[in-house]
Amino acid sequence: MDRFEALRAFVAVADRRGFAAAARALNLSPPAVTRAVAGLERHLGATLFHRSTRAVSLTDEGAAFLERARRVLADLNEAEQLVIGRKTAPSGQLYVTAPVMFGRMYVLPTITALLEQHDGLTARMMLVDRNVRIVEEGIDVAVRIGPLADSTLRAVPIGTVELMVVASPDYLARHGVPTSLTDLKDHHYITGNGLRMGGAVLPPETRGTTSHRPPRLVVNTIDSTIAAAEAGMGLANVLSYQSFEAITAGRLVRVLANESPPPVPVNLLYDAGRAAMPAVRAFIDAMRERAHKGGWD
Repeated sequence: MDRFEALRAFVAVADRRGFAAAARALNLSPPAVTRAVAGLERHLGATLFHRSTRAVSLTDEGAAFLERARRVLADLNEAEQLVIGRKTAPSGQLYVTAPVMFGRMYVLPTITALLEQHDGLTARMMLVDRNVRIVEEGIDVAVRIGPLADSTLRAVPIGTVELMVVASPDYLARHGVPTSLTDLKDHHYITGNGLRMGGAVLPPETRGTTSHRPPRLVVNTIDSTIAAAEAGMGLANVLSYQSFEAITAGRLVRVLANESPPPVPVNLLYDAGRAAMPAVRAFIDAMRERAHKGGWD
């Protein structure tokens, strides 16, 4: 029995707390499972299970090894499914979620192109400016902008975007152009809920202090944030893709570029079980290509 089969036997015994139950699950004989685990223990030079006539339990070494073994098997299964999945044309329904503006600008064109290429494919999109519970809500792929929390989900980085401070030319003509963060105390600003919504312009350590004005306007959508900035209500903190059109058209101007924080990552998240879906792989590949062509990979 090879190393991967030995890992499968070890995980099965750990999950079912017995060699006979693991053998039934793997469709093997109990002696074959026993030999596989014993061979793995010899290879590692460690005892993985406490054995008795009544029960089987993990040793400390076995418990420490279990999650790593699961990860190796999951990676192998995903690699196998990728090869198998590439032999099949995308079909069925692809369910994707993304932030509203990002989804409209980049995800929707990607999906419509895939639908034109594959007659058997349908799609469903959920564009919301909040993080959706991917597994619980049956999402195939989620676009996440910002740092990722630790999870068992697979993450595919596809690029970065910048966080920037913008204002209208008219506002800057009336109030002056800030050249440092300390200048912000003399300015009005627009804020919203969270990074995607246009977070507060002020540095976190100075927000709410008496040395700075309260927000001139608080809104809950990025479209409103940008519209208010274009109307001259104040400075706004937005992501580069959100303000790209307005800056290109001259309706907004970027300021404090030398004070910009590090770029913000853009990732595609999916459950490892979705790796076998040709539609998921096609969507990920298409988003990577769009990011490269768009210059934000």
